[in-house]
Amino acid sequence: MIRVLYAGSPESSKTTLELLLQKESEYNFKIVGILTNPPSAKGRHKTPVPTDVAQCAAKKGIPVFAPEHLNAEARNAVASVHPDILVCFAYGHIFGPKFMSLFTFGGINLHPSALPKYRGCTPVNAAILNGDTETAYTIQKISEKMDEGNILEQEKITLSGRETAFSLLHDAAIRGASLICTALSKINKNGFIEEGIPQSGTASYTGMISKQDAFIDWSKSGTQIDREVRAYFQDPISWTLLNGETLKILDGMPAENGSSTLPQELLDGSADTIAPGTVCAFSKKDGIFVKCGEGFYIIKKLQRQGKAQMDSSAFMNGMHNFIGTKLG
Repeated sequence: MIRVLYAGSPESSKTTLELLLQKESEYNFKIVGILTNPPSAKGRHKTPVPTDVAQCAAKKGIPVFAPEHLNAEARNAVASVHPDILVCFAYGHIFGPKFMSLFTFGGINLHPSALPKYRGCTPVNAAILNGDTETAYTIQKISEKMDEGNILEQEKITLSGRETAFSLLHDAAIRGASLICTALSKINKNGFIEEGIPQSGTASYTGMISKQDAFIDWSKSGTQIDREVRAYFQDPISWTLLNGETLKILDGMPAENGSSTLPQELLDGSADTIAPGTVCAFSKKDGIFVKCGEGFYIIKKLQRQGKAQMDSSAFMNGMHNFIGTKLG
């Protein structure tokens, strides 16, 4: 039986962990420890809160290691549970050779992209932002350089164009758990980890996303703004300004000039002279129409500063004279 140290932190990684725990007996492995980020300060009182993965592990009675750094003390703690392999999904740190020497079989990592495309920490967001029609979930060998390890398993995924970063990560967490089980099953059968297939093609890299990245530039096309709203859901969430206050945009869709969804007053071409960011119309069926650099963006769900989320109809009920307002 393979002894697994599982490394991860956010909600998506917790989903994978929960599924792996259900498959331990079937695939002949045992999760003997959890490596995760330290608790982070959250809420008004900045109370330290363990990661989602740590909270899940604590409920299952699995030892949790949450060091600031993977130093000698952290390595000794991990070694105490005698792991054979490191399995990682969304831990967010590079593993050095001293740490990797703790594992007989080395390590494997779940990365939600078609490597070498979108190496780095935000591959799901990048695929949505770029309007990709497909992506992949990849199991790779952990290497000294970020996301450069050989590919062990990979599943291609067709994108509909309506995915959010949250929904795509959730899907990666579920399908990725199956891919991890397949990889562990092969290691169990062979007694070693396969060499895998070297990555081929042009590599690209993704970086951290800031709150400012999610500020909506209404001079962009409605299609691009739609991609950004979906790519930044749920973190950091796309936003604009309404009378100097933050207005979060949670859901919507693009509408191009001449689209059948446009209200009659926007179909005659007169809206072409309206400044981007201007609220042009409202339809109970579709939502709030905002002029973009090209076409329109239809807001369906939004949230004012300090208020609860609401759909466009509820929002308009409390917002008189909103048509004609300029956002941004």
